[in-house]
Amino acid sequence: MKVDFRSIQDLLQSMQPQLPVYCVYPHAYHDAAQHFVAGFPGRVLYAIKANDNPSVIKALHDGGITHFDCASLPEIQLVSNLCPGATCYLMNPVRLEQQARLAQRKYGVRHFMIDHLSGIAPLLSEIDAQRSVVFARMAVSHDSAMADLSSKFGAPPEEMPELLMAIKDAGAEPALAFNVGTGVTSAEAYTYSLSQARKVLEQLPFAIRLLDIGGGFPRPYPGFRVPPLDEFFAAIKGIRHELPFPDDGELLAEPGRALSAPGMSTLTRVLLRKGDRLYLNDGMYGAFWELRFKGHLRYPARTYRGPGPLDGEAMPFRLFGPTCDSSDEMPAAVHLPADIDVGDYIEFGTMGAYSLSGRTRFNGFYSENVVTIGSEDYLPPAW
Repeated sequence: MKVDFRSIQDLLQSMQPQLPVYCVYPHAYHDAAQHFVAGFPGRVLYAIKANDNPSVIKALHDGGITHFDCASLPEIQLVSNLCPGATCYLMNPVRLEQQARLAQRKYGVRHFMIDHLSGIAPLLSEIDAQRSVVFARMAVSHDSAMADLSSKFGAPPEEMPELLMAIKDAGAEPALAFNVGTGVTSAEAYTYSLSQARKVLEQLPFAIRLLDIGGGFPRPYPGFRVPPLDEFFAAIKGIRHELPFPDDGELLAEPGRALSAPGMSTLTRVLLRKGDRLYLNDGMYGAFWELRFKGHLRYPARTYRGPGPLDGEAMPFRLFGPTCDSSDEMPAAVHLPADIDVGDYIEFGTMGAYSLSGRTRFNGFYSENVVTIGSEDYLPPAW
């Protein structure tokens, strides 16, 4: 991968950007990928929705991610172009017409998903059932998740045996899936959900080879502490042996945040200071949009004046984005050097998840500036 700068100081010596700059740290992504692949007891699929920037995808692929959870044909096309030989999965129960057909015929996709009996016929009309795996998604949730991902998709556990048998009768390989939620803060969420899955599997007259436990694996942020990923891996390993799996049975996971969050930062510029208020060139309609939802309220930060670090006694600041909308205010104060002023820069870390993939062009504020930071001795701000 081409490296644009060795560090943020290197970047600021070369340019004083007026627009936000999104900084990808490939070595941080390599570490995140290798840690997850080594720790999770099964197959790891990166959830493209978390961050679909090509530099992020390539960095994770270089780190060992070879399977990708996709929700649409454009995501499959993107991965296929960037990572030849990677395996894509079309894991959205709702698809545009003909996308499953094109995914299989053009890109060799074999794995699909439904969550209702009514979804079988439309899917099977587009794909070759004999060479396809069709996951039935089960609704399961846990109060340790920041958002319930079963409120939109998923059949109740009591309906799963009928749905899985219908997939098998249609000629495809049936598989089971669930997604306990996003931003899960307790490993118990996975042991609980796997116990619900076990009850379903025990009712079937045939063995299920693949069980997809979804995403939700968290990352820590300031004021948002979560257990380390290894604790989640240990809990999943502990219950895996209780599942009625065949010898070739395998767990799958779809981490998005856990892989994408740690390897990207957002470099912002201070446009205006009014007392304890700072107005930045990015905000809630841009890369910070995820702060609108339940979960963390801020990102770790460090400051720069010119090309060098800006230190000194800190005080809390309210942060605002550049748009004309009064809701463009970040939900929590951030402690920054008391003498920070117009023209200084703030780098926010752990911003790889749900930042680039959801920002808008509201009021015309938008940046295409994505760079890579290549020094392995230089890390993004972290908590």
